Amino acid sequence: MTIHIRETQPDDLQSLTALMHDYVVGFYNNPWPGDQSIQLLINNLLNQQIGAQFVAEQDGKLIGFSTLFFTYSTMKAERVAIMNDLFVTETFREGEAEAKLFAHCQQYTREHGCAYMSWITAVTNERAQQLFDRLGATRGAWVNYSIT
Repeated sequence: MTIHIRETQPDDLQSLTALMHDYVVGFYNNPWPGDQSIQLLINNLLNQQIGAQFVAEQDGKLIGFSTLFFTYSTMKAERVAIMNDLFVTETFREGEAEAKLFAHCQQYTREHGCAYMSWITAVTNERAQQLFDRLGATRGAWVNYSIT
């Protein structure tokens, strides 16, 4: 049973919406923004202007996804990719799906002229931190803030 990583396609809309629900509500315990808002986001990512989205698929079923958003670095004066999401269903965690999604994002970033890819993860998500450490990522020196 091979895990295949590919770009999101319009036919993935319903399955990916359900997978993103598992991520937002099930994994992070955040309120669901609604199917319509999520599907608008997915559709905006399909043209790869604001970012790119990839899915992990096994035997025709989506088991994970990753999302990149594009921005620019003033320090580099170049486009950079922010990996906003990397999620696989619980059954496939700590397997090859996570590493394959990550590697696909990294390759896409390089092939599309981005200076680098960066991301954050929850302080409590030690499993993800171990994955990123194992894959050779470097922890940043910046402090993360947000405000509403």
